[in-house]
Amino acid sequence: MLRDRLTDGLYQLGWSAVKKLPEPAAARLGRRIADTVWKRRGKGVLRLESNLARVVPDASPERLAELSRAGMRSYMRYWMESFRLPAWDEERARSSFDPKDVHHLTDGLASGRGVILALPHLANWDVAGVWVTRALGIPFTTVAERLKPDSLYDRFVAYRESLGMEVLPHTGGSAFGTLARRLRDGGLVCLVADRDLSSSGVEVDFFGATARMPAGPALLAQQTGALLLPVTLWYDGTPLMQGRVHPAVEVPASGTRAERTSAMTQALADVFAGGIAEHPEDWHMLQRLWLADLEERPA
Repeated sequence: MLRDRLTDGLYQLGWSAVKKLPEPAAARLGRRIADTVWKRRGKGVLRLESNLARVVPDASPERLAELSRAGMRSYMRYWMESFRLPAWDEERARSSFDPKDVHHLTDGLASGRGVILALPHLANWDVAGVWVTRALGIPFTTVAERLKPDSLYDRFVAYRESLGMEVLPHTGGSAFGTLARRLRDGGLVCLVADRDLSSSGVEVDFFGATARMPAGPALLAQQTGALLLPVTLWYDGTPLMQGRVHPAVEVPASGTRAERTSAMTQALADVFAGGIAEHPEDWHMLQRLWLADLEERPA
């Protein structure tokens, strides 16, 4: 389809052209694009604003507009950084991220247990991933959503693999087994886990309303004995991204597998909510998330 070819071509242009720009020029370009998109008030911007209204329920319309504009700038910073990541040298990759409490990750791996890092769509998880592979020297496995066209999905997989990540497709049914094997071998798995892409998600209370989040992180922790560590990320107005590795979400001592999975996923959602509430402008959720919003769509 023409639209698919156009989409793939635009991403190819981003990776080939933006990475050649000086960093200040790329940052200015990102802000200019973000402001233009924000002013057009398209579906993505309106959805972001609607989602932010749940995160900051007492915000005035003017405050929501400010947050959504800052959110679009944060989102475009993600893309400008991602397009430039393959061109970063070792020093830039190591100095791009300043996470707190990394000992939860390193101690867990040193103990011989696998570790699952679960993140929401905050700031730039690719920058965090590059820092893990370059600064810590730890390879990891992740899962990618199938994108259309296939050539675009292949481009994303090649991009992330070039950064030192093993990437598995979200669809196809084999990802869970491969992730479990990596964890049983004492490896690291990183999963973006604040939006369910299947019909098997777990319902959670999220900012006072029901949303659905993936069961995978909790199930993997139960089946493999791996540590489940929530991670939150944010920007602080500098080129350096901030983050925190939170204490492990424990597997409940009793209950059915479904009950344990539900409790663990709710615990993840609570940590995510705390990080999002502190930095709402860095939450890149431009899609429907809450069940009430999903039910608004026509069948």
